[in-house]
Amino acid sequence: MKWVCVVLTRKIHYHVWICSALLPKKAKSFQDCFTYGRRLMSDHKPQDIIDSYKLLKLQEGCSLDDVKNSFLELAKQYHPDSGSATANSATFVQIEEAYRVVLNDMVKKIKSRDKEEDDDKDKLKSKAVQHRQYLNFEGIGFGTPSQRERQYVQFRVDRASEQIMEYRQRQMESQLAAGDVMLAKDVKQSKKAKITQAIERLVEDLIQESMAKGDFDNLSGKGKPLQKFSDCPHIDPMTHNLNRILIDNGYQPEWILIQKEIRETIEKLRKAIVASRNKLGDPVTAQKEKQWKKVCEEFRENIKTLNKRINDFNLVVPILSRQMVHFNADKEIARAQDIYETQMKKKSEPEAKKTETENEHGRHDMKTIFFKWIDLILK
Repeated sequence: MKWVCVVLTRKIHYHVWICSALLPKKAKSFQDCFTYGRRLMSDHKPQDIIDSYKLLKLQEGCSLDDVKNSFLELAKQYHPDSGSATANSATFVQIEEAYRVVLNDMVKKIKSRDKEEDDDKDKLKSKAVQHRQYLNFEGIGFGTPSQRERQYVQFRVDRASEQIMEYRQRQMESQLAAGDVMLAKDVKQSKKAKITQAIERLVEDLIQESMAKGDFDNLSGKGKPLQKFSDCPHIDPMTHNLNRILIDNGYQPEWILIQKEIRETIEKLRKAIVASRNKLGDPVTAQKEKQWKKVCEEFRENIKTLNKRINDFNLVVPILSRQMVHFNADKEIARAQDIYETQMKKKSEPEAKKTETENEHGRHDMKTIFFKWIDLILK
């Protein structure tokens, strides 16, 4: 049996503040009168939460400010020291207890809500960390971020070494595959080197033999310096010598070769279209007209390809004045037609002269025959 120890600290109307209490285990009647900690002790039983909201003239789900404002309004009406006509200490005690019950209920709700939010945040954090570990460091490693970083660095080193080994292996395989070809090339090159060295030795021997015989004594320009440079002093000697060697060996720049190709191609096309027109001849029938149109279409396509070649030439030619313009297919066709007409005129002129001479000879013969017949008649 435990005794109850009550410490009275302050008397406020009909209730007292309790600091601590010792209750017997089987005494249930004391639970309605005494509480642990700093709580009020009164004669009436504590109200439940719904009645507390009704007493404060509030509804569940209201805010904390609404609870405080409602309690202040009711305290002004029922507090014993307010001087109001409705002042009542018992009602105020009920209001105050209801206010505390509502506050405790709201605090519990806030704590439960905060706890749920914290739990949700923890779940999200755990998921985010688990998700991020596959985004950082290519998903390599485990443990703390620093440990995973060290593991990732080691992984990169291992991967780089493996790639180097694979690259070297591929190189070795390619070298082994090309080994036979390289050996054949080396044999051919060695043979060429031996031949050139033998020719050089032979030439050198012939030169020395000629010098011993005195074949080089009476050469023109003996004792004079060689003309190594050109007349222009602004040209680099190395460039001049290289150009001279290239010219002596028949080298031609690319733009000169392209220009030569363009000129030869246009001449061939002109001769071909003139020959085609001569082949058709006159008079021009419907079938010949179709053939001529076909020839003209082929000629236009060839001119298009030639104009593309002219574009290539204009890109590489070093002198602006050397650039070429495109050829016009219609003008070339008209030119071929004019050439054909002039050729036909030249052919027709000697034929006309021949017919005229033949006619003149016929007239002269008729005259002679006529005069002879007259002479015979007169005799």
